[in-house]
Amino acid sequence: MPQGGWITRKSPLAPGRYFMQGDEACAEGAIAAGCNYYAGYPITPASEIMHHICKRFLELAEGRVFIQMEDEIGSIASCIGASWAGAKAMTATSGPGISLMLENIGYAIMTEVPVVVVDVQRAGPSTGQATRPAQGDVMQLHWGTHGDGEVIVLAPWSVQEMFDLTIRAFNLAEMFRVPVFLAADEAVGHMRESLEIPAEVRTYERVKPLPGERLPPFGGAEVPPMPAFGEGHRLLVTGSTHDEWGYRRTISSEAQASLVSRFKAKIFNHLDEIVRVEKRFCEGELDVLVVAYGFTARSALAAVREARNRGIKAGLLRLQTLWPFPERELAEAVKYARAVLVPEMNQGQMLREVQRIFPQAVGYNKTNGEVITPPEISGAIEQIR
Repeated sequence: MPQGGWITRKSPLAPGRYFMQGDEACAEGAIAAGCNYYAGYPITPASEIMHHICKRFLELAEGRVFIQMEDEIGSIASCIGASWAGAKAMTATSGPGISLMLENIGYAIMTEVPVVVVDVQRAGPSTGQATRPAQGDVMQLHWGTHGDGEVIVLAPWSVQEMFDLTIRAFNLAEMFRVPVFLAADEAVGHMRESLEIPAEVRTYERVKPLPGERLPPFGGAEVPPMPAFGEGHRLLVTGSTHDEWGYRRTISSEAQASLVSRFKAKIFNHLDEIVRVEKRFCEGELDVLVVAYGFTARSALAAVREARNRGIKAGLLRLQTLWPFPERELAEAVKYARAVLVPEMNQGQMLREVQRIFPQAVGYNKTNGEVITPPEISGAIEQIR
């Protein structure tokens, strides 16, 4: 029988409370999750992840590999190769780097590679403003590759979640053999606040066939066991349409339909395990429901509290999972809301998803390289209530 599943790891960092930057917490979370391969290229505002993980890899025991690649294309390609060699691999970048990685992200989807990609978003388009916050990549992360594939995207709003959700990203990647994005933003990546490091961390180890066990690596199960090169298994890996053993089937309609339907099924049949939201003040009827994510959700929570102090029945639905989009959770929350507000540091990308469930939803959008403040959201709440 294949081997793999949940284990408990001792935390590599002494347990306790730390004062840490978000990017540094992300690096610590990756190490706690068992990351033993990092390939990256410097880019603001994600470079501190690379700097910190390089430093920590040197401090820890052997068996960890850090490499600075020539660019982001090489970085993601290197991580995909490392994952097929059995490593837990991660890279980190910002919007321009994501643009360069997308072809290989599609390859990772097609070849079902567990890999974690951290996107510390900055103002764009193009080079934009390297040191300013934004949330303009949330559509690109899901739909940037061509064809029908599925990914998972998580959105942290604190330094603690930069640690916790990086661990969760690795667990989901290994569990479902899929690329997982951590969609942070510059404000979360660069701020410093308290972080609690636990004594132990629960991690998911990918399911692998035993030595000599012959199981199809691309079929036969919703998430097939994933062998590694160098462990005695015969492997064919191609980005072209293939059968369950990896043989190219580029004119087979059955093979194409089987792959695409399974890519969707292994995510959408497990929404209860993947999708997470947080509700604040959502009990009973609401004048306004605010739907937010990332750093903007911090301002939204402050605005909701202020509104309730003024007698306005406001609530917050914070999206911790962006993709797959939390349709069921949103549909349940809007049943009790007269109005819905979606503040974002973009021109309304997630608003479009919310409007599929609640067509009257309105956005508060800001793309000047500054965070959205609580008073700005308070003003928007006052206008639509």
